Amino acid sequence: MDDVTLGGPQDVFARDVQSVLNLGHVFGINLNTAKCEIITHPDGTVTDPTLLSFVHIQSSDAELLGAPLFPGSALDAAWTRRCKDLARAVDRLVEIRSQDALALLRASFSALRVQHLLRCSPSVHVSALQTFDDHLRLAVSNINNSHLSDTQWLKASLPIK
Repeated sequence: MDDVTLGGPQDVFARDVQSVLNLGHVFGINLNTAKCEIITHPDGTVTDPTLLSFVHIQSSDAELLGAPLFPGSALDAAWTRRCKDLARAVDRLVEIRSQDALALLRASFSALRVQHLLRCSPSVHVSALQTFDDHLRLAVSNINNSHLSDTQWLKASLPIK
């Protein structure tokens, strides 16, 4: 079965879950409460007995389709993984020709995952963005065998019109 996402105040959410449990068999839906998750704020309490059987996840750890939903530990961990991936790629790119390395850097190494994080997660104030930018700058400098000043890096990262 496909995933179902429900939300709202706890009483409405509990009523919706109970409806799925009661009427699901008519539509061929069986709810396995052991695999269900409930996302709450750290100070939130769950009182409904059915919801108590769900896996409890703090909002800071919540993800949907691989993208963290809120600032917190899940988002920090996702950006840390992207930084480690890029750092590993930077170390390996020096082993190949510069034109190939630049093409690979531009089109590959975590590019899709980084775009997914930037589009789907609130990454504005994440400190790892600076780390990621530093790794990217180092990669471009190593590939071009040059040192990029702050102004050159700013101009290099602007889109071409």
